[in-house]
Amino acid sequence: MMETPSGFWGPVPWIISTVVAVVIACLIRTLGEKEHKSGVQGQEFLMGNPRLPEEKSHIRAHNIYWGFFQGLRRYYEHATNMHTGIINDYIIWFLSLLAIMLMIVFVVEVI
Repeated sequence: MMETPSGFWGPVPWIISTVVAVVIACLIRTLGEKEHKSGVQGQEFLMGNPRLPEEKSHIRAHNIYWGFFQGLRRYYEHATNMHTGIINDYIIWFLSLLAIMLMIVFVVEVI
């Protein structure tokens, strides 16, 4: 158990509360509609409007976020070079940041 200024952190209360939350979510889900109505639930709800073809309804993100891209252009140039698309690289980044955060927590705990 780890003591912090706001109390203690223990895994058992967190596990119990997670199990209770999952049980409540499953109970709520079982109260839902049991049968599937074909033709009604297969279409998207667009507030009563017919669905437009993608060419007419698609807005490119580059146009929407043009100001952000221009303002943070130097950051995005470096960030896009770091993104390789290989999942192993992302896992290494995640684990490295997790290790750094854990080291900070334990150093602060010791002090």
